[in-house]
Amino acid sequence: MSHPLVHNLRFARSEFQRCLAGVSPADAIIRLGPSNCISWIVGHLAWQENLYWVIRGQGRDAAPGLEELVGFGKPASTPPLDEMWAAWRAVTAAADVYLDALTPATLLTCPPSLHDGESVGTKLLRNTYH
Repeated sequence: MSHPLVHNLRFARSEFQRCLAGVSPADAIIRLGPSNCISWIVGHLAWQENLYWVIRGQGRDAAPGLEELVGFGKPASTPPLDEMWAAWRAVTAAADVYLDALTPATLLTCPPSLHDGESVGTKLLRNTYH
């Protein structure tokens, strides 16, 4: 059974999907002022999970090229919504392999692979509330 914080992340993911159901590809690439578009946000959340749980957690990359497109500090972009959802699905499926193995003890660790001294639990909360 997965840790309760992993269940919280999965709930946040399901609400994210539910809230964006029915958004058209054309609407998803509209930028309002300085805000990022919806497709960018989908990709950015995929990028974060890919970075934490797949690249750093498992040493592989479920979505090569995603960081350049929607990573932290990258220029604004309007990627196609279907491509971002495909990346999000691939990344979350790969991330679940890592997340399902987390234990209460693991959540307290600060593995060097996370690069910044934050614990796995802190990263999980950061990811859930991002």
